[in-house]
Amino acid sequence: MAEPLFQQLQKLQKEFHGHPPVDRWDPEFCGDMDMVIKRDGRWIHEGTEIQRQPLVKLFASILKREADEYFLVTPVEKLRIQVEDVPFVATQVARSSTDENAQKLLFTTNVGDVVELDDESIWQLLEFGTPSQLIPYFEVRKGLMARVSRNVFYQLIEWAEEERQGSNGSGQLFIHSAGKKFLLGSYN
Repeated sequence: MAEPLFQQLQKLQKEFHGHPPVDRWDPEFCGDMDMVIKRDGRWIHEGTEIQRQPLVKLFASILKREADEYFLVTPVEKLRIQVEDVPFVATQVARSSTDENAQKLLFTTNVGDVVELDDESIWQLLEFGTPSQLIPYFEVRKGLMARVSRNVFYQLIEWAEEERQGSNGSGQLFIHSAGKKFLLGSYN
């Protein structure tokens, strides 16, 4: 009989510093788990929010995306969960310098991942909310994305550089990190 999931997770957490290599694990599908990652980043199990942040971090460390589905994966189990938008929310941003050529931006997610925005980063503007607006999303790790929270977005706007397009007054806002510029939004 297989070990209970929590015991497996405890072993994996001790074995791997950082995140386990879930991309190399391909166990048989075991079924659906009654777990939902809400749009606001809360993790809900069987209708109840998981309050213990270390447990949320543990689950997040074994999260894997395949096509448009999300799974909690161990070397011997694969359980599908639901994700309303993306699994992570960027809750903080810090910058190393105000000089745009030397500046590096570091984002922290709701589960404590720290991600540097650099020339290899996947950065996208996607529709979110009602009414929908274009909001920045970035890859945290191997297909798992984070949405930039409202507070972080406002901080980025303060740091953004404006570029005007022609004489019609439209423009774009860019942020700079690791020598590259990233589109934050457009306006008329």
